[in-house]
This record gives sequence, structure tokens and C-alpha cells, in this order.
Amino acid sequence: MRIATALALVLPLSLPGLALAAGSDSTTPPKPTATTQSCTGVQVWDEKVQKCVDPKKSDLGSDTLYEAVRELAYAGRYTDAQAVLAAMPDQSDDRVLTYWGFTHRKMGHADQAQAFYDKALARNPDNLLARSYMGQGLVAQGRIDGAIAQWREIKARGGEGTWAEASLREAIRTGATYSY
Repeated sequence: MRIATALALVLPLSLPGLALAAGSDSTTPPKPTATTQSCTGVQVWDEKVQKCVDPKKSDLGSDTLYEAVRELAYAGRYTDAQAVLAAMPDQSDDRVLTYWGFTHRKMGHADQAQAFYDKALARNPDNLLARSYMGQGLVAQGRIDGAIAQWREIKARGGEGTWAEASLREAIRTGATYSY
């Protein structure tokens, strides 16, 4: 499919605003916390003990670690984000697989990213975030047909108007992808 045709499909759908930032209930990128402001390397802020801790040796829950991964990834600290991902107990969780894919994509490892997105979608075909990130990776590779297929899947799975759908639609339209 030619880019002009692809744009014609999505241009009429102007971006009304990003409904939800990926992986959260927020419309904005993650706010910096002590994890990115005070902690260095592979450490995350532990509110209970009020200091930076090694995620492998902490009793932080999966949701806290997931938010730390999201914040580190947004800050461009992909290697640190991956180390926190490695500390998460359920490596088959589709959210974990999605962020493995996201960090690999941002590090330029398109094949590894695709493998993680595929695993995430095998676990949960309705993972709209994995579909959006995968589609954005396809946009970056110039594979607009594949990106449009993911955009259509997001819509078909009830994701119209979500951050996942709107950000992929905008990426297809402009060629610019998102970091959160």
C-alpha cells in the first residue's frame, strides 16, 4: 500500500488528544519520581523504606515495578528498565512482555521487539498497548501496511479513542512514534 493511500485512510481521523498514555490511566507521560530523580542504575524508589533499592532484593509489588519500568523507559534508561523487568516475578505477563518489546524497539532491536510483542499478543490478543507499540515499530520500519493492520485490530477490539489507537493513528499519519 502506498503511503498516500495509508494517509488517506487515517488523515480524516484527526487526533483529538491522546486519550490515555500507554500503560497507565493518565493522559500524560509518567511523572518523574525519585526512581529517575534520585536512584541510579538498576534501582527503584521504595516508599516504605524511603530509599533506592535493588528490585531483585525488594518486596515491591509487580505494579510498582511496572510503573518504575515505564518511568525509566520514558526517561530513555532502557537498560535499567530491562533490568527491572528481569526482576519481575511473572515473565509471561503480557504487560512485562510488552515492555520488553518496547525497550528492545527503542534500543534498535526490531527483531527482538517483534518477538516480545508476538509473545504478549499470544498471551493476550486484546493487549492494545502491545498492538500500538508493535504498529509504531512497523511505522518506523516503513511497513505502513502492517501498522494499519494493527490499528484496525485495535479498533476491532474496542480500542477506538484510546491512547493506543490514537497514538498509532498519529504515527501512521506523521511517521513520528511515542516514547511512553
